[in-house]
Amino acid sequence: MTLGNKKKRTLPIRLNLIFFAVFLLFSALILRLGFVQIVYGDEYKRKLERTEDVTVDTSVPRGKIYDSTGKVIVDNSAKNAITYTNTGVKSDEMLKTAETLAKYITKDTKKVTERDKQDYWIMKHPDEAEALVTDKEKTALAEKYTDSDEYNSEVYKLQLHRITEDELKSISKNDLEVLAIYREFASGYKMTPHIVKNDEVTDKEMAVVSENLTSLKGVDTTTDWDRSYAFGNTLRSVLGSVSSSEEGLPAESLSYYLSKGYSLNDRVGKSYLELEYEDVLKGQKEKVRTQTDSDGKETTEVITEGKRGNDLVLAIDMELQQKVEDIIEKQLKSAKQMSGTKFLDRAYVVLMNPNTGDVLTMAGKRLVTENGKTKVQDDALGNLTTSYNVGSVVKGATVLTGYKYGAISPGTVINDTTVKIGDTEKKSWTQMGPINDLTALMRSSNVYMFQTVMKIAGAHYVYGQPLSVDAEDFTKMRNAYAQYGLGIRTGIDLPNEQTGFKGTDTSVPGKLLDIAIGQYDTYTNMQLAQYISTIANGGNRMEPHIVKEIRSPVSEEGELGAIVDSIEPKVLNTVDAKSEWIERVQTGFKMVAQSPKGTAYTYLSGKSYSPAAKTGTAEAFYDGPQKSNYKTLQEVMNLSLVSYAPSDNPEVAMAVLVPWAYNGSVDNKANLKIGEQVLDAYFDLKKERQKDEK
Repeated sequence: MTLGNKKKRTLPIRLNLIFFAVFLLFSALILRLGFVQIVYGDEYKRKLERTEDVTVDTSVPRGKIYDSTGKVIVDNSAKNAITYTNTGVKSDEMLKTAETLAKYITKDTKKVTERDKQDYWIMKHPDEAEALVTDKEKTALAEKYTDSDEYNSEVYKLQLHRITEDELKSISKNDLEVLAIYREFASGYKMTPHIVKNDEVTDKEMAVVSENLTSLKGVDTTTDWDRSYAFGNTLRSVLGSVSSSEEGLPAESLSYYLSKGYSLNDRVGKSYLELEYEDVLKGQKEKVRTQTDSDGKETTEVITEGKRGNDLVLAIDMELQQKVEDIIEKQLKSAKQMSGTKFLDRAYVVLMNPNTGDVLTMAGKRLVTENGKTKVQDDALGNLTTSYNVGSVVKGATVLTGYKYGAISPGTVINDTTVKIGDTEKKSWTQMGPINDLTALMRSSNVYMFQTVMKIAGAHYVYGQPLSVDAEDFTKMRNAYAQYGLGIRTGIDLPNEQTGFKGTDTSVPGKLLDIAIGQYDTYTNMQLAQYISTIANGGNRMEPHIVKEIRSPVSEEGELGAIVDSIEPKVLNTVDAKSEWIERVQTGFKMVAQSPKGTAYTYLSGKSYSPAAKTGTAEAFYDGPQKSNYKTLQEVMNLSLVSYAPSDNPEVAMAVLVPWAYNGSVDNKANLKIGEQVLDAYFDLKKERQKDEK
């Protein structure tokens, strides 16, 4: 009885213990749930309601470039494109997307490298790749490299080294396309659309990819663009170039562009106008925000509408530009048929409005020989990136400097006869006898300029005796010339403008005399255009500019948008010269072109547009591409011409420069032939347009 009672009492005790334990567990659970509800409830609620925001910037086409008459010079040519935006997915997900996309498009595999193939093989064969490095090697590496990143890097290097050619050959043609696509995916930047394919994307590819975008996370179809040039290679060197989507931002300017909000694969202007006006042409990116809620539902919202870049309207007249280029090319080829022209290979022309600084034409051509054949290349930039001895065209500045320092005055007569400094004789192309300043300009007297600059320097000249000058006299002449634009930057709105070379030997008196006739320092053709414009307009040095207006973009073809900014004429300085002095030089320049003894009379007399001009012939040494073929310096003659018209009310100024025009005694007159035809073309075109307007 006692034993049975004990068993009956033991069972309820155990049950009570179990019930009590269950009670305690439930109590703990309730307390925990209450704690979570009270303390973390709001946080978990926020997590449930949380959405993922992704904002993507989409590039837009650049602004267009027009000429002064409204013709499109540079446009955007639209083309189909497929892009990928990396939203932070893992590489295996990216690879799956690439495999899917490869089913719908063909992808060029030429850019796939050996390293790309090795990486792809490792991704596709992880077990085999793991086996390429033995456990013993891994242990040794782990002991040597305690940092996990360093260890993994060393293991990876061994794997790459041990992948065989046969293993790489196992990668099929289809695998290569997948790899090429994956390569593009991986090279893009997070949250930035990256071009996967934009060359020869067919309509079929666009359609099938568009239909399957739901299974291609990050992939999109869009429209890309290329720069197109309505006038072919005309002015291409000045227009500049734009980086491709593959190039992206230039490495040398990376920090600058990133600080301004650019993405690494954005396309930017690389040179000249495209670079100089990048901020104007780049446009405003479209910003699109995609929200993904906790259920995976996506909604898209355009935050900022994209807008094509603003347009540039140039001062350049492309019809006139083409006519001038044609003239230069024909005259170069014609001159090359004459004797003594083995070094002749280039010529330059600038036409400028002397009153506003508008560059109406900036043309240059260069003859190059490739595979025994002569070709003509655009070298418009040579007008501001190369400099030469220009000869007597600077004599207007010399005379004006003589007036300024009281060395001569209007009407001063000087006897043009041989100047002899020690044993060195210097003279004009012919002995002219007593002449005044006008005749000196008209007939291009060197001696008049020599005597003038010696008086400016305060040097006491005695025939056959040494002459004393110092460095300050060189500086005085150069500073005076700079007022007219010679030897300094013109301020043109293009990069890489050169100032020319200033001779460094200031101990030789004859070098100072050479400056006075344009045969020591070198100048660019753009400087000559600014110089003659300064004299033509009465003494204002105008800043030359290629761009005339900035306009807002419009969608209608053949129409220009509203003016955003106009490039107003800018006077850089007014020369220190009396108006009557400038008028005196203007008279001398008119005599050069219209008086029988003028050096340009044969070519410019009798013209209805009544030009004024100054010619130049400079003795120089050849410094071109054939220089290395000769052991000694080769003497050449540079030809130049500055002009403006009409002489009484100038509307156009011109500078012509033909370096290394000839060697020997046969002057081919290329400067005058080009100059005459260019001025004729300008006024003939003006007349035609006036006739059409009536």
